[in-house]
Amino acid sequence: MKIVFLGTPEIAKVCLDEILRSHHKVVAVVTKPDKPAGRGKKIQMSPVKMLALEKKLPVFQFENINEDGVNILKKLKPDVLVLVAFGQILKKEILDIALPINLHPSLLPKYRGPSPVQSAILNGETETGISIIKMANDVDAGDVLLQNKIAISPDDNSQTLFEKLAKLGGKVLVECLDLIEQNKSVFTPQSHSEATFTSIITKQSSKLDFNNNTADLINKIRAYSPSPAAFFELDGTKYKVFKAQEINGNESKNISQQLTTEKEINLMNTEKKAGEIVVASNSQGLIIKTADGYIEILELQFPNSARMSAKNFLNGRNIKISSMIE
Repeated sequence: MKIVFLGTPEIAKVCLDEILRSHHKVVAVVTKPDKPAGRGKKIQMSPVKMLALEKKLPVFQFENINEDGVNILKKLKPDVLVLVAFGQILKKEILDIALPINLHPSLLPKYRGPSPVQSAILNGETETGISIIKMANDVDAGDVLLQNKIAISPDDNSQTLFEKLAKLGGKVLVECLDLIEQNKSVFTPQSHSEATFTSIITKQSSKLDFNNNTADLINKIRAYSPSPAAFFELDGTKYKVFKAQEINGNESKNISQQLTTEKEINLMNTEKKAGEIVVASNSQGLIIKTADGYIEILELQFPNSARMSAKNFLNGRNIKISSMIE
């Protein structure tokens, strides 16, 4: 079959590579325009474009595919349009050119929208998956061709989970293309009444509120790691947090045993407020009171520095015990 592949980020690159390893023919790739990135604001190609050029595939980049791409796509005469995190919404005129299928990284109808992977981690899910759907006018509402589940590890963050889903997604896409080619594809309507929706992640939405439970805080840190990164503010400075762990019940009861001075032990014996720093040393780490216990910050980053362990950060830096997170 002749395929036009539309995608932009790393997850799309992994899927494109898997299709290229199959017998299906990719006749062209469409990806978002190059854009400046990083501190130097150098123009950067998308991962999909880099792979397409390496494989000597025709590459098209449209500021608005619905205005600029219709005639070009029609001339290519594809059998299937494959979309993976393309980044633009397609209008009916393009969807009618060929069978349009889309990879969505959730078990639809759950977690429609722009942040399904992060939302699954945020909500403490233990599994998620890949859905291949026929594109429809409503976002992520199309009929489902195939789904495949994957476990979410307690150690997964958004990056590691995206990597797992990308690897799975490529295999499922090839399986779907095989079914379409063999006229064995069956598209099943979603149960729209069971749909849940995700929202765009903003920098402010990733701020940590220590009035929340420890498990919810850890899920938020995992969901937003490595980007945009959960954060807290202390004495006017913003600290990004990449990894944390819960201090369990027994540890929290005996947390004062981790402290080394009589003054610190006395402080620990007083009632603590959510957001209060209770341990801060290069030997014992950074521990903060939450609504229901304690959380230990394991990896963080402060402005104009590299990501590092909390213990290394506290080597030579003084954060006062009983300071309150803003």
